[in-house]
Amino acid sequence: MSANGQNRHARTSRLARKLALVGTGAAVLAMPLVGAATASAATPAAATTATTAAATYPDNLDGWIRESLDIMAQHGIPGTYEGIHRNIMRESSGNPLAINNWDINAINGTPSKGLLQVIDPTFQAYHVAGTSWDPYDPVANITAACNYAADRYGSMDNVFSAY
Repeated sequence: MSANGQNRHARTSRLARKLALVGTGAAVLAMPLVGAATASAATPAAATTATTAAATYPDNLDGWIRESLDIMAQHGIPGTYEGIHRNIMRESSGNPLAINNWDINAINGTPSKGLLQVIDPTFQAYHVAGTSWDPYDPVANITAACNYAADRYGSMDNVFSAY
């Protein structure tokens, strides 16, 4: 293989890895277009690997929001990073174990829980398939709250006070 062919193959491999990281599945489309001049028996394996790579998220507020957004997109639930983050900071200051033991919900026996302060009946009614049934689970709490906000207000982005 020529030096140009090796460089092109290296660039194609880097592109496939980058596309796999964002989980777009576009690597399957990009591989034949970018690497057409260097097509080889290895290309199908690289394309298959790129499409099966799962997205990973850090175990922090940023990661929880990003994972939730990916799940929401799969289920057609609207919302943006900014809208979710704004509401989390108001409701729990980013504490996934937050619980409100003093408001009317708590007095009635159903305290608000988690990042977006969801009560159990709302969490159960708006739970999103594929997430935990634990209201303290950050991703489950975000997706259920956003599902509720979408049903009630059109999107979490439209919520600017307690909901």
